[in-house]
Amino acid sequence: MPTTSKWQFLPTEAINPSSLNLDKASVAEIIDMMVSEDRKVITAVHREKERIAHGVQIIMQALHRGGRIVFVGAGTSGRLGIVEAAEMPPTFGTSPAVVQAIMAGGQPAVFRAKEGVEDNYEEGTRQIARLRVTKKDVVIGVSASGMTPFVRGALTRARKAAAKIIFVTCVAGTELSTFVDLVIAPAVGPEIIAGSTRLKAGTATKMVLNMLTTISMVRVGKTYGNLMVDVQTGSEKLKDRARRILSIVTDISYDEAEKMLRKAHWNVKAAIVMQKTGLTYAQAVGRLRKADDSIRDAIGEDVEPRLRELLRVG
Repeated sequence: MPTTSKWQFLPTEAINPSSLNLDKASVAEIIDMMVSEDRKVITAVHREKERIAHGVQIIMQALHRGGRIVFVGAGTSGRLGIVEAAEMPPTFGTSPAVVQAIMAGGQPAVFRAKEGVEDNYEEGTRQIARLRVTKKDVVIGVSASGMTPFVRGALTRARKAAAKIIFVTCVAGTELSTFVDLVIAPAVGPEIIAGSTRLKAGTATKMVLNMLTTISMVRVGKTYGNLMVDVQTGSEKLKDRARRILSIVTDISYDEAEKMLRKAHWNVKAAIVMQKTGLTYAQAVGRLRKADDSIRDAIGEDVEPRLRELLRVG
């Protein structure tokens, strides 16, 4: 049995002096504590601005060369990666194969905690091996403590495959900085419940992952201005969003937008190009392909003035 703890000196395990009376505090006081602590998250994430920007560049390079983004984590960190991967197809029209996630314990652990699976280094290596990761891909390891064996195993296997590796943790100075391509480490400090990294650490991690995926998708042409033009129209709400986007950009009516979208097989980008240029669906898709999927380049127009005018009128 170990005689000392390898976790006790981690900031994510530290005792927070601001919440020593947590179990005696009123509900209102606990809310104030949590809000006060969460304010520190913004500052901690902003300190990592340059490293997040570097991460975006790594991801963009992978996407341009046909690579994949793979999140790896356990517990809260694993679930956050799964959320990112799951939300990319409906939001940005990506194939489910482009952004993927694996977590310790597999799918059952998403819904019910499976303690101990995070300690399985070998399973981390096996899961990455099953994905056949290559040098085209980026693997993003997520571990608040920086010590999760499952994640370390996965990153070790990814390194052997020459994939680019980004490591997101809440512990600065991890020794993995010499092993991975980039460490992003928002130092949020101790939680109001010692060791409960689903709190500030989880919030900071969610922010970082949101930035990495969202900015990368924006930079590869998945938005037009701030409009979600690669939205997948799998529900009535999303079909409504598609109609409104087309109406906003092209100044046609809501009903006319419906007709154009049907002609464009509910491809919002193609519908915009068709309405703006008079091209057929096939021609519009071809023009977008030549423009690297950028509407701005495909039609030669900037949507920002139009959006600003609409906001002034509204």
